Amino acid sequence: MATKSAAVGSKRKATAGSKGKDNVMAKKARLDGKKKAAPVDKDSDDSEDFSDSEDGGVQIDNKKDSKPAAKGYQKPSESGLSSRESHAKQKQLAAERKAAKPLADEVQRTKKIWERLRRKSHVPKEERQQLVAELFTIITGRMKEFVLKHDAVRAVQTAIKYATPEQRRQIARELDGSYAQLAESRYAKFLMGKLLVQNDEEIRDLIIPNFYGRVRKLINHAEASWILDDIYRTVATKQQKAYLLREWYGPEFTLKELTKDKAVTADLKEILADTPSKRGPIMKSLLEMINSLVQKRMTGFTMLHDAMLQYYLATEPGSEEFKEFLELIKGDETGDLLKNLAFTRSGSRLVCLLLAHGTAKDRKQLLKSYKDTFMTMAGDQYAHLVILTAYDVIDDTKLTAKSIFPELVGEKTEEVVDNIVGAVNNPYARLAFMYLFEGLSKSLFPPGTSFAQDLLKEVYEVRKTTSKKDEDARRQELISTLIPHLLEAIATAPSALMSTAFGCQFIADILLANAGDKATALEAIAQAAKGNPSEEVPEDEMQPQTHVSKTPFGGRMLKSLIQGGRFDKAAGKIIPLEPALGFSNILYPVISDYIVDWATGPSSFVVVALLEANDFSDAEAVRKTLKKNKKLLDKAAKEQTPEQKVAQEAREQAAEADKLAGKNKAGSRKKLEPAVGNSGSKLLLEKL
Repeated sequence: MATKSAAVGSKRKATAGSKGKDNVMAKKARLDGKKKAAPVDKDSDDSEDFSDSEDGGVQIDNKKDSKPAAKGYQKPSESGLSSRESHAKQKQLAAERKAAKPLADEVQRTKKIWERLRRKSHVPKEERQQLVAELFTIITGRMKEFVLKHDAVRAVQTAIKYATPEQRRQIARELDGSYAQLAESRYAKFLMGKLLVQNDEEIRDLIIPNFYGRVRKLINHAEASWILDDIYRTVATKQQKAYLLREWYGPEFTLKELTKDKAVTADLKEILADTPSKRGPIMKSLLEMINSLVQKRMTGFTMLHDAMLQYYLATEPGSEEFKEFLELIKGDETGDLLKNLAFTRSGSRLVCLLLAHGTAKDRKQLLKSYKDTFMTMAGDQYAHLVILTAYDVIDDTKLTAKSIFPELVGEKTEEVVDNIVGAVNNPYARLAFMYLFEGLSKSLFPPGTSFAQDLLKEVYEVRKTTSKKDEDARRQELISTLIPHLLEAIATAPSALMSTAFGCQFIADILLANAGDKATALEAIAQAAKGNPSEEVPEDEMQPQTHVSKTPFGGRMLKSLIQGGRFDKAAGKIIPLEPALGFSNILYPVISDYIVDWATGPSSFVVVALLEANDFSDAEAVRKTLKKNKKLLDKAAKEQTPEQKVAQEAREQAAEADKLAGKNKAGSRKKLEPAVGNSGSKLLLEKL
């Protein structure tokens, strides 16, 4: 291979050994490894000496005895200051800028006061009063400047905490006109909560009108939306809610409300009836507001749920507006909208009506959105109504049972018992189990639950045209799926259920239903009633278990099971189950040794029921035992029971209190003397 001539002008780093020499040999690349490079004249114009420093390389220091830098030495910065001095100067500049701000000294002092006041238990009352007085001296007249500073607003909140009612009103008056601005502040919005939590009507009526005309803006604001909805949900009056909600219907309502003083309504259906020509713009504006919040995932607002219900009630089922609105709700892929709706008053009503009016496909999709949420829903004041509505309107009972029951009941035996026992003692969760057996009975829906009753009745009316399956058939199919789990819970934990009034009601309802194999559960209930009713509970017992015969609800439950049926008002008698329960013959062998204690105790009517039961085979044995102890029965029938003694003492104390208060009851009607003695024992004496 031919060799190439040396590249005379090429730059190469000189080695340390060649540095400073006159004769520098430029080496030729040896491609074949045989020939050496020709010598190059040192005076050649193309040859140069190149050092590491000239070529941008690192200059090599050959000194071996280099000393380390002194300890604590700081390299000077470009300005000539060390790092420590530079930081000190930066701190000084920051302090100077802070001191140059308005109210710097006052803010600093309020922060010192706040630091002291926030440790309530460490500050004597006299010192706290002095600090609060000083704090009010500083902030009075300059409240707006303080509340908009994130580090000073805490001091104002502390002032509200320890202020008198008049001082709170003074703060509220001074801030009047700026509450909409405060609502948009990340920190100042909490101050409004501090003012409103005191339930002062004057403060409430000062704050809420500040939002009139600004609702459409504030409800879309990241910070203001939450405090606005909290105020709407918790403290606003019915009329104030109407003013706030009407602004969702369009800009014209915002302008009108600024000058209108008369009472208004937020009922959209009524508004559209008065102005039918404006239906299009109003419905469009409302739907846009709703869609805006849904798209932003801001679906937890009560105001939004109220607005959605108003829109729904103003539409006609089956219309284009109705279909568009339903698709908007179903289109929420996360399912958060439907879940949030279920937990508010208006939202739960909306979901229940959607289930009632929807097709089978709509109902399936709506129910699917609540997966993994039914347990929480069952215990909520409003969400449990969605479950009850699903029972009433969904014709596919297999879908209902498959979707709801596994979550409510559980899978393992321990879970089943714990879930059912826990739910039975919850005033709302128990309805998820007992509604199928009782319906709208007063025992499940006391007078304070008119909203739930009205809503379910409304669903019943809609169901007549949207559901095909017979009501009784639907319920019976659901009961047949659910009752094995309920009977298992009764058989496993009878004592836990019998210890509460709700638990005893649950046992009676389930065992008096025409479904399931009840033999094991009845035996467990009877065994839970064994023992001496008169035995005293040891004082050192950590969790004393009251005997079932000592509780009024326990006695009523056992009496109902012995009677073996429900009371029919129309017939005026108890209609026994077919086949008969036969509980009297199961219970008596367990309590036979203490039958006299039962006959003279609080649950004496259990023994009365035994003697009246047609299927009881040991009635003569009971009569024989009672005749032998007739003196005890007679004594119990004439002497005051412990409950009657307690009631008499309470009456005497009330009379004494009235006498000391100087109340004159001379003209009042004379009340009848209360009954004395055990009523059940009296009946037993008559039967003997």
